[in-house]
Amino acid sequence: MIITKEQFKKDFEKKMLKLYAQEVENATIQMQYFTLGYLIKEYISEGWAKTTTRYTKYGEKQVYYFSIEFLLGRLLASNLLNLGIRNTVQEALNEMGLNLKSIEDVEVDPGLGNGGLGRLAACFMDSMASSGIPGNGNGIRYKYGLFQQKIVDGYQVELPENWLRDDNVWEIRKSDKAVKVRFYGDAWMKPTDDGKLVPIHTDYQEVLAVPYDTALVGYENKTVNTLRLWNAEVPNYADESKGELNFHKVLLNKREIESISEVLYPDDSNHEGRVLRLKQEYFFVSAGLQSIVTQHKEAGRPLAELHNYVAVHINDTHPAVAIPELMRILMDEEGMEWNEAWHVTQNTMSYTNHTIMSEALEKWPVELFKDLLPRIYLIIEEIDRRFREILTAKFGEQQDQVEKMAIISGGFVKMAHLCIHGTHSINGVAKLHTELLKSQELKDFYMLYPYKFNNKTNGITHRRWLMLANPELSTLLDDTIGTSWRRNPQDLKLFKKYKRDPEAQRKVETIKQHNKEKLAEYIKEKNDIIVDPNSIFDVHVKRLHAYKRQLLNALHILHQYHEILENPNFDMVPRTYIFAAKAAPGYYYAKEVIKFINALAQQINNDPRVKGLIKVVFLENYGVTLAEKIIPASEVSEQISTTTKEASGTSNMKFMMNGAITLATLDGANVEILEEVGDPNIVIFGMTEKEILSYYRNGGYRSREIYESDIRVKRVLDSLVNGYIKGIPVEGVDIFKSLIDYNDEFFVLKDFDSYVDAQKKIDSLYQDRFTWNKMSIENISSSGVFSADVTVMQYASGIWDTRIIER
Repeated sequence: MIITKEQFKKDFEKKMLKLYAQEVENATIQMQYFTLGYLIKEYISEGWAKTTTRYTKYGEKQVYYFSIEFLLGRLLASNLLNLGIRNTVQEALNEMGLNLKSIEDVEVDPGLGNGGLGRLAACFMDSMASSGIPGNGNGIRYKYGLFQQKIVDGYQVELPENWLRDDNVWEIRKSDKAVKVRFYGDAWMKPTDDGKLVPIHTDYQEVLAVPYDTALVGYENKTVNTLRLWNAEVPNYADESKGELNFHKVLLNKREIESISEVLYPDDSNHEGRVLRLKQEYFFVSAGLQSIVTQHKEAGRPLAELHNYVAVHINDTHPAVAIPELMRILMDEEGMEWNEAWHVTQNTMSYTNHTIMSEALEKWPVELFKDLLPRIYLIIEEIDRRFREILTAKFGEQQDQVEKMAIISGGFVKMAHLCIHGTHSINGVAKLHTELLKSQELKDFYMLYPYKFNNKTNGITHRRWLMLANPELSTLLDDTIGTSWRRNPQDLKLFKKYKRDPEAQRKVETIKQHNKEKLAEYIKEKNDIIVDPNSIFDVHVKRLHAYKRQLLNALHILHQYHEILENPNFDMVPRTYIFAAKAAPGYYYAKEVIKFINALAQQINNDPRVKGLIKVVFLENYGVTLAEKIIPASEVSEQISTTTKEASGTSNMKFMMNGAITLATLDGANVEILEEVGDPNIVIFGMTEKEILSYYRNGGYRSREIYESDIRVKRVLDSLVNGYIKGIPVEGVDIFKSLIDYNDEFFVLKDFDSYVDAQKKIDSLYQDRFTWNKMSIENISSSGVFSADVTVMQYASGIWDTRIIER
């Protein structure tokens, strides 16, 4: 987009007057933000309309990415960057006496995601638009998102995250595109006079799904894709009523209905929470598919060719009900026969698996599913019956194998099994993850459908995580290797030739120091902790889960604390350990780990004997905007999950792109990072895949033996239960029991010795500034292959069969 400063100023002043009847010089910062936001949305609108028209006119095959999460981050800065007008706007605002950064800081992070799953979906949306791929997102417009995390006395406290309290300038409500979604009731198949069966669904509850569309702007191109998020509302009964309404019933329904789009991931530790979660999943899937089919019909194209124009991608199992729901629409509403509907459905749908942890593979109790979605359950029953015929033909009398692979089995509807059978493609998200799916968790399905399985390693958008988050480093790259990397991130490899250049090393180190100083100021402001910007910034930020092993990191810090106090001459490079993570509201153990980390921080940070060698910081309410502050300042990237447990990870890619050194197990995409940067430029520790799998198959791990034989481990664990660490009388005991009485499920103690050695190696490497800075440049220059631009083009050609219109 081309716009002059003068034109922008006129447009801004005019928009301010129209919105607020206010002169610019008298406007509040809120007024400035909303004026700028609505003006930028106007700039986007023409390209948005043209993109939509182009897709329809030329019959482009469009991708619809179905995801329960879209962790977008703030959109103002991103839209200005992608439109190519950020510098112009910044200069114009400066001349008007306004500050763009201050205006951008007014924007609230959209509460539409939690962690890696939602951030991946957001990166894919950005990369599809920037790569010219016709793509759409489909999800839920959560009113409160996950939750706002507060740390009170070291404990996580969850507060409503009302991100929609003020206007969301980027969305457009499309009431005319609303559809109705049905829950509950009775469903059965009724014979007709001509011998056919027709579906009957009565006494259902109807929910109105109203779409809110947000523009997804491609980077300096003409593509503007759409993210459609659905809001649950009460239908207008008055429009349909021919008699007297029961308004009491309407009011009762109102609360129940509106709860569907209120909170991301309701607590599913009870029946009501599980019902609400399944409601959410069917709600956005049904609404999205109804919208897609309507649009396809309005374009005058036959439904039998839907898969030639539409690719629906199931991001994890949450949208798995898309498979039976499309069958329902094609058969019940459009009159298609089963075999033809199944052919269209299978060839329309594709599925990304995000976990090899069997306990995380979604399954629903039959009675719950049948009660909430009776017609969908009948369809899944028939899918299961036909699938069992395929399995019986293959395995004969091996009924146990049939039951093991069936979709409905053991009283549960198994959503991953439904996805595998009902789609044409199943992909993992890192090479190791995909191989483990094929050889371990989904081995039986791989043997049945080897042609469906493929790998697509996750990626990140370098526009947000480098260009926006780290502008100083971006400028340095422009000055040294040119600007081609901005459009083709794999050109970052050109920076590799500067890894031994003293001047380039000095500039990289200076930029890192500036970012550390800014983060130190933020930590002082938010946590009232003074940290040393000259210390190593060692960072562990991600969702709090036992397998991600924040606990291993904390136990090592406790070990260092002991070492410092027992040895007055203990020598180490000062280290600032930075944590940020949310624990799921019902995940009690994860919350205990948060309390332990905060208790550890409180004690260490206030112990004068530590002499400033260690500081521990837990930053609350981790999200995209906080990550944009932390990641550019990070020097050590903690990627220490139990090997075979992390499907991929994406924070590991963001850190390396910003020059941090990865401290990692050989898990998920860490394996591919090692391949790209080479062994000298990453610090690897811990058990290998083979060692882990051997323990799982053969047993033999005894955590108590390590506790009794390793004096360091014993000292650390005893500190959890003997009062040495203050304020964790319950949490310390529970953590101790998890490691000893319950045999340390995620091998924290088994990897402890190796982790201690790896941390010593980090300390040693950091003292050699030439080596450390060379490693940092190696990581930056090797990160381009992990751009989501690369990933989505692999999806486009290998799974979705969509045309890349422009770059």
